[in-house]
Parts: sequence; C-alpha cells; structure tokens
Amino acid sequence: MADAVVTETLKVLQADVPLSATLHVWLKALTPDAPGTMAFVLGGDKIGEVSVSNAEEYVFRTFVATSGGALSCIYDTATTAVSVAYFFNAAEVVEKGITVMHTSAANAPAPVPHGYHFRPPFGWMNDPNGFGRFAGRPHLFYQHYSHGLRWNTMHWGHAVSEDYIHWHHMPIFLFPSEDLTARPDRRGGAFSGSAIPIDNEGGIRVFFTEQIIDRTPETQVQLTATSHNIITASEAHVILPNRPAGLGLTLDFRDPYVVKGPDGLWKMVLGSLSQQGGVILLYETDDPTAADGWRFVGTLLLEGRFGTAVIECPCLLPLDGPADDPRTHWGLIYGLMNSTHADTGRKNLTLIAVGHFDGVRFLTDFEQELDFGTDNYAFQAFVDEGMPVGIGWLANWADVSHTIDFPTAMTLPRNLRLQDGAVLTPPVAAIDSLRHGVIDETRLATGETVWFETGAVEILVELSWPGAPFVLHFDHPDVDLALQLDAEGLSILYALPGVVTEPRYIARGARPSSLRIFLDAGSIEVFADHGRWAGTKRIEGFEPVRAVRLDAAEGYVTSGRIFALKL
Repeated sequence: MADAVVTETLKVLQADVPLSATLHVWLKALTPDAPGTMAFVLGGDKIGEVSVSNAEEYVFRTFVATSGGALSCIYDTATTAVSVAYFFNAAEVVEKGITVMHTSAANAPAPVPHGYHFRPPFGWMNDPNGFGRFAGRPHLFYQHYSHGLRWNTMHWGHAVSEDYIHWHHMPIFLFPSEDLTARPDRRGGAFSGSAIPIDNEGGIRVFFTEQIIDRTPETQVQLTATSHNIITASEAHVILPNRPAGLGLTLDFRDPYVVKGPDGLWKMVLGSLSQQGGVILLYETDDPTAADGWRFVGTLLLEGRFGTAVIECPCLLPLDGPADDPRTHWGLIYGLMNSTHADTGRKNLTLIAVGHFDGVRFLTDFEQELDFGTDNYAFQAFVDEGMPVGIGWLANWADVSHTIDFPTAMTLPRNLRLQDGAVLTPPVAAIDSLRHGVIDETRLATGETVWFETGAVEILVELSWPGAPFVLHFDHPDVDLALQLDAEGLSILYALPGVVTEPRYIARGARPSSLRIFLDAGSIEVFADHGRWAGTKRIEGFEPVRAVRLDAAEGYVTSGRIFALKL
C-alpha cells in the first residue's frame, strides 16, 4: 500500500503504476456545494480526474493511465472522502492481482500478518460464490461490501489461484444496480450464486440473486451475466422474475447454483421456505448456453426438522463419477439459516444428502452434517478434474449482527470423498505446501506444553486405537478452547468470558484414530480420520493460540507432531 502525503486538507496517494494501468476508486462528496473529486498527475502533468456528486454512499469510478510511471492521485479531504483505491494492468492481473493504494479505518484488512486463510483485501466478506476452474485456474468469487466491515449492499469480490491456497486479489467483479448505489437505505444488491464456463471461449457465465428490499411483488429475482475476460461482467438480465406459484413460499428465493444434469440439460437449484419447511427448488433449461428458457421442474427437497429455517446456498454435484452415469452418487449440500439443533443448541446447520439424481428427482441414500462446528457455512463445491472440491464461509449468522464490525475468512478448501457410507471432507493436498518447519515431534505426546511463535500451526495426533480419549488444551488470551475426544464423541470446547451457555460443538459417536488440527488467527479447523468428521469454529478476535498441551493417559497417543505454517 502506497504512503499518503498530507498538506493541510490535500491528500496525495502515490504509486508506480504499469503501462495502461486501470485504476478503480470509490469516493463521495462531503458537502452539497462541491463534488467529490480525484485528480491524476503523472510526470508532473495532470492526465485526468474523476468526480461524484453523491454524498450518501461511495460511488465507483474508473480511470486508465495510458502511460506508466510515478502516479499521484490527489483529492481534498475537505470535500472528498475516498474509501478504496487500487490499480492493475488487465493483461497481467490474473498473474499479479491488484495493487491496493488506499483503504480507510472503516474497511481496513484484518491485522493477521501470519494468517493463511483467505481474506478479502478490504471490507466485508461472506458466502463463496462462483467457485470453479475457469481458463485453467481456480477462481473464487464472494459476497463483498467494500466500504466497511459490516454486511451492506452486496457486490461480488474475486480472487484467482493456482492451488486453492495462494490467491491473487482481482478487481471487484459484480456491482449492485445504480439505483441501489444511489439509495443506500434500500439494502440488497448482487447476492449469492454460481458460475459455469462458456465453452470454447475461456469466459464464464454467472448466476446470482438480486435483492431490492422494497421491490414488489418480488424482493429477490434471478439474474445472469457473462464475462469474456474474467475481470468484469457484462450487464445482467433477469432470467427468473418470479417465485413458482402455488407452493406457499415466503419472499425468500435465492442463491442459484447451476450444474450440468445427468440428461445433459443445465439444472439450477434455489433455496426458499414454505409452511412445511425449507425447500430446494429445481429448474432446468434446454438452452445449451444456459442464458434463458429456464422452467420450474419441482421441489427437489423439503427440510422441516430444525425449526423455521430458510434453505440457503444449495449446491448439487456428482461425487464419484460422471454426471451421466446412473451409478454416480450425487451430493446435495444446503445451509439452514435460523435452524437450531435441539440437542446441542448449535445454529445454522449445513447438511449434505447423498443419493441419486435422475435430472428430476433426488433420492437420498443417507445424509450427514457437513461440519459439526457449524462455522463452515454457505459451502460451495464443484468437480475439478474428477475430484469434488469446496470452500465455505468461516462464520455463520448466529454470530453476525448488522450493527457490529465482523471481519471473516474462508475455510480451508476441502475435497469431498465417499467412503464406507460417509462423506469425507479432507483439506486439499496443497495445504501441505504451507508447512514451514517442524515445531515439535516429541514434547506434545509426553504432555509438555508446546509454545507457538505465531499461532499459525498444524497439529497431527495419532491414537493407539479408534476413540482413545484425550484433551488438547489450547492457551488463548481471550477464550477457553480445547479439543476433546471421549465416550460421547469429538468436541470443540469453546467458551467466552461472561457467556453462561454456549452451543455444544460435538460430533456424537465419532471414534477417530488420527486427527489434523489447523490453528490460525481467528479459527480452529479439525479433520478427524481424513475428514470423516470435520469441525470448524471461528474464534472471536484476532489473537492467536499461544500454546497447546495434551492430556491423555500413558500409551493412548502414539505420536504428536506440530508444524509451523506460512503462506
């Protein structure tokens, strides 16, 4: 991030920019008498400016510097507020990402210099969107608000990777409508969705929900847009303007996920709520480009066991074979917003049903919770070169308020595998590339306290037999945190000071023999028996775990190893 030079009320952002650099800035006017303005000076010459008159919300402006060199971006803080400024070269942005020149205190990135989980370069983030491989690389889009750390009018942020672990930040991809930008009281914007490749063109087609809270009769409608450069999207058009009639659905109608079905047609699943419970709606189209012609097929799933829970972010994909093979098992993943698990008090569960899908009906063979920690929400997956891979929001709406700052991350990416009548979700193999030295190979197993330098660590524990009881005690300055295996199952023990009751984060009946535990600032992720049981828990604040100690009877633990992790 470039240094800023201040002279009275004049502020100058300076950076060396490449040839044909594109600048994206968000600014607003501070007074009704003068516009908000930013001037661009290169080599001592003014080469252009951008301005806005809106004082209610930051407004996006773009500028292209035709020459490279030392660029100054100048604005008067008495008349102009700037939220975000970054630049990039379109020909190199996939390889190098954007360069952020400015953020404010309101939208600054999280202070986690040693963190290895994906976080946005500024602002708010929630659901992963459009997760897939396009033009040869994994791409992650996500729900994003640039100008603060609270949920607000939704955009799509964007990042690209080679291995799902190391990411380059890309320019903001989808924007809310101009009407919403000018009226920040009308909360909504470009909500969650998915993406598919445009055959033989290297581009993508995205599908998303647009929400405008006071629009009638539908607050949520489904749109599609395309991108041929995977940097910016075309103007979107509506493909589903109305909910299906006659089902008694609430106004909830959102989060389109599109996948090629076993009959060769494009299928779309959406989440909603009826009087009987949460529902997943199925649509299809004969259009090979998926651009139009969508028709309602029926209700694919009804879920009424966990209270009045809206189904969000449904995801449908083949798990163990090609889509057109009738023997292939499919996974139907969905989040249950406002759900409550009566036994444990956990909220906003995520389930996966495994069965067979013929293009019209989904017949469930078995189901399980995707994550017993529940902070792996809005999970989205796709099949990448024969192997399903997915990622989730490392939080859920049980902790979030629209009135508090809430910086969050994405989970570690995970594969999905079927084994012995269960879904395993181990972390992707590239996670091993984060290992940056051995911290311990002997002391943990003998019960000594092992201290960490940064708190970014991986712990491996091998047990003498499946279900051998133990407790890992973690030293954290702000929360009581432990991992426990006993006769009931595997639990993440989490307690905040002053909080009388917390949900029980437990995988009942779990009897693993090996565990991988990933610690980072703000999170713990547990993968037991290669992800047969996975538990993800957001930890309040940014302080890292400082140390760990194992409590187990002699001979119960055969080995314990700890690796330092670093991006």
